[in-house]
Amino acid sequence: MRCPFCGHDDTQVKDSRPTEDNTAIRRRRSCPECGARWTTFERVQLRELTVVKSDNDRAPFDRDKLAKSLRIALSKRPVGEDRIERIVNSIQRQLETSGESEIPTKAIGEMVMENLRDLDQVGYVRFASVYRNFREAKDFEAFVEELSE
Repeated sequence: MRCPFCGHDDTQVKDSRPTEDNTAIRRRRSCPECGARWTTFERVQLRELTVVKSDNDRAPFDRDKLAKSLRIALSKRPVGEDRIERIVNSIQRQLETSGESEIPTKAIGEMVMENLRDLDQVGYVRFASVYRNFREAKDFEAFVEELSE
């Protein structure tokens, strides 16, 4: 692997171990040229996933983008990073085993909503406000009313 700091081609793996949920391998790496150290993660990728956006544009599935949207929805909430990582892993696994290589953004959004609803109601409402494009306070009111039922 190429060093992300100096670009040297020959880096070394100092330590390898599985992540807590055994879905990836965590590797500590170092560069003999500049001495930099960093961590990489290896994950099994069952198939190439393509996300089909609402305007029919297509983009490769990006688990980091999914994790970022969850972190934003759950910022300053009592939800640990490990829980967010488990949700992202679960959604990615469901998508990879679905048999489809093209996934509509709506399907991913619904999976996120499903996970957030049980995990944290504030995060659920935050995510829904963006995902469902709330425009006014009454949109929030109607959504929270549905949640209370």
